[in-house]
Amino acid sequence: MEYAKNILETIGNTPLVKINKLAEEIPALVLAKYETFNPGNSVKDRMAVKMIEDAEADGRLKPGGTIIEGTSGNTGMGLALAAIVKGYKMVCVISDKQSKEKMDILRAVGSEVVVCPTDVDPSDPRSYYSTSKRMAEETPNSWYVNQYDNPSNTKAHYESTGPEIWRQTDGKITHFVVGVGTGGTISGVGKYLKEQNPNIKVWGIDTYGSVFKKYHETGIFDEKEIYPYVTEGIGEDILPKNVNFDIIDGFTKVTDKDAAVYTQKLAREEGMFLGNSAGAAMKGVLQLKEHFTKDDVVVVLFHDHGSRYVGKMFNNDWMQKMGYLD
Repeated sequence: MEYAKNILETIGNTPLVKINKLAEEIPALVLAKYETFNPGNSVKDRMAVKMIEDAEADGRLKPGGTIIEGTSGNTGMGLALAAIVKGYKMVCVISDKQSKEKMDILRAVGSEVVVCPTDVDPSDPRSYYSTSKRMAEETPNSWYVNQYDNPSNTKAHYESTGPEIWRQTDGKITHFVVGVGTGGTISGVGKYLKEQNPNIKVWGIDTYGSVFKKYHETGIFDEKEIYPYVTEGIGEDILPKNVNFDIIDGFTKVTDKDAAVYTQKLAREEGMFLGNSAGAAMKGVLQLKEHFTKDDVVVVLFHDHGSRYVGKMFNNDWMQKMGYLD
């Protein structure tokens, strides 16, 4: 009989799917690495389990412990699934800009959810960075995950996502495009792919209000670049240690409106019911089209599922209120 011993064994080996209508003006073959097939419906399942396993191995996470993490929602979901299987408590600290669906889903799988204000400096004690750290210091037998600086995040993608993409494209991939938040996906996949073929180009999708693009191009961390934005799961107002800027060939920034509109387009024109960062990534690929030729194979990674955004990007009342629909 063929079966998984628990839900965690179903993580990975997600399909590559051709983008058709939305890629008509792009000369290259455009393939989506479709990460919603993971059991927690996002790419973050991969690194969540890896971070837990590595923390168990070196004693940072002990039996019966409490896992505490600041999350946009998806890492929290992956950690929560692993916590259920492995017998840990889970506390997710989330910012108030994240969708209600994300918070409801985390509670549905048994996590405690603590909501913090978005529009504060990372060092502010109310921020979700500061709150998660403080809770870990105050909670006995707890482990603060810190996905931004935890090297197991990048390692998970170096060991699984990168090799899968290389194998699935038969080594023909020429460009890898992905939204950048913690940096683990782009750095781990990018490192693996460039070790196989140094000519592969790695492009990051950034958002307006985030520091990545300017820092990559100038080496300047410009606080004037930082302001609140709507797009979820990508961009940062800090420089996570997992972002390896040496591996990244360039960034393109996508507006909140374009990200939201293309999230809807993916569903309606490709049948791909995906999250907000997928819309940003798809628009980013279109913005980069002059970099591609007819012989190229472009892989764009789609992070998470549309069910997390039903009240936002898939709600036309919300879209009109935000000024995203004509």
